[in-house]
Amino acid sequence: METHISCLFPRAAGHDLRLPRRAGQGASGAGVHGLAGHRLPQVGMARGGGQAAPNPNPSLFPSLQARGIRRVQILSLRHSLSYVIQGMANIESLNLSSCYNLTDNGLGHAFVQEIGSLRALNLSLCKQITDSSLGRIAQYLKGLEVLELGGCSNITNTGLLLIAWGLQRLKSLNLRSCCHLSVVGIGHLAGMTRSAAEGCLGLEQLTLQDCQKLTDLSLKHISRGLTGLRLLNLSFCGGISDAGLLHLSHMGSLRSLNLRSCDNISDTGIMHLAMGSLRLSGLDVSFCDKVGDQSLAYIAQGLDGLKSLSLCSCHISDDGINRMVRQMHGLRTLNIGQCVRITDKGLELIAEHLSQLTGIDLYGCTRITKRGLERITQLPCLKVLNLGLWQMTDSEKVR
Repeated sequence: METHISCLFPRAAGHDLRLPRRAGQGASGAGVHGLAGHRLPQVGMARGGGQAAPNPNPSLFPSLQARGIRRVQILSLRHSLSYVIQGMANIESLNLSSCYNLTDNGLGHAFVQEIGSLRALNLSLCKQITDSSLGRIAQYLKGLEVLELGGCSNITNTGLLLIAWGLQRLKSLNLRSCCHLSVVGIGHLAGMTRSAAEGCLGLEQLTLQDCQKLTDLSLKHISRGLTGLRLLNLSFCGGISDAGLLHLSHMGSLRSLNLRSCDNISDTGIMHLAMGSLRLSGLDVSFCDKVGDQSLAYIAQGLDGLKSLSLCSCHISDDGINRMVRQMHGLRTLNIGQCVRITDKGLELIAEHLSQLTGIDLYGCTRITKRGLERITQLPCLKVLNLGLWQMTDSEKVR
């Protein structure tokens, strides 16, 4: 059930929670979340020629805290972050995503003492943030469990050393497109370097999407140090290869692996995964153009517990489908969009053997016809069917 902020604090309707907007930007606001995580409406009217008040009412945030608000999202920020931190001593989640003008200095003024209650911090796309801020975070936010740094392109291996030193309780870390990170930084996280940092050995989710400097040695560090990892996103990491997957193949806790657009992954890498001791429930090798029918045979042999499999734009055919589906009865989601060699025969095999399928992506599968689709739509559990770019032939329209 959503609650309007005016019900929690009637006077808030007369005050502006929005922070000053940048030139040329539309109206922005500070969104406040309740304990259940529901997004509450933006509040307040801008004053004086469309400009927001420079600071919120000083009693606002303490009053919100008294009424159980623990999660806050700031949509635009200039100099009022400290008001939030000072006014909500028991804050649990702070989302500053896309606050482009947040700087190390601004964050430093907000985090001046330990904030033991804060569990989640989102700084994604805060592009001015550097390792200096991570030092402050590691010092004062030691209870942090979730840290989002996607798009923070100034973060370096030194920043990861600081995280590894101060944030031992971290469970989820997003480093998407942090382009300066390399095997050294991953070594810090995994506790595999000679530094004094213990590492974030309790990590369960790690996103390294588009970290182009990562190599197979990075995966070796991950497999040896981050043994509790359940989700690993390596999509668009062009520096990893089949040899790196051999290191991951014995991570028994790993449940979800994303290798989308990893150009150097081939059937050999899938073989390594299948011959190990993995218990994956989700695998994405979409746009790995060296993955073909042989990979499907390996998957059927060693990764038959998958619930979700994404193969979009891979070089697979009906023959590969035939080799896979007979062992994959528990599969729920199958994404084979842009696999242009798939025909009605492949769809008939899917319909015959994958009775638990709830979703299938056939976007751009140009060789399928109405006959194959009729079989797919008869799947008893099917809820999602993507048919983009598919068209009936003239003869099918006549019939």
